[in-house]
Amino acid sequence: MMMKEGNKNLSRSIMTQTLETIKRKQVEKYHSTPVGEQGSIECNPYMIFHQALENCKPVIGLTSIQRGGKSYQVPTPLTENRRRFLAMKWLITECRESKHRRTRMYEKLSQELLAAFNNEGNVVKKKRELHKMAEANRAFAHYRWW
Repeated sequence: MMMKEGNKNLSRSIMTQTLETIKRKQVEKYHSTPVGEQGSIECNPYMIFHQALENCKPVIGLTSIQRGGKSYQVPTPLTENRRRFLAMKWLITECRESKHRRTRMYEKLSQELLAAFNNEGNVVKKKRELHKMAEANRAFAHYRWW
């Protein structure tokens, strides 16, 4: 998903550096909090990654259907593969199109993953906007079976 032009080694190194950065940030956060609240901080980067991906997955999507010369945005449920694909695609494109040109990719990806882990950030916002559009176009749901 992250690989561009077949450069697998680069994408693998970006991913490992991302996980290391997440671990470093969470351990620093763990040591800076009081002793009683340290149990609530997740330090496992794989758990953070999977939870962030789960928070970014949309449940419902929009498909264009033409009826009577008009095009309608019809809300349809997404398969698990499509949900995962959209979440990863949104995360990566958000990091690529980020305003901070001097920041490295693994730093941007770790920031975005931590924000998604906390149900914040632009990717979760994008998911909510998609759900809001689907809710607004709920009246056209009966076109789904054509």
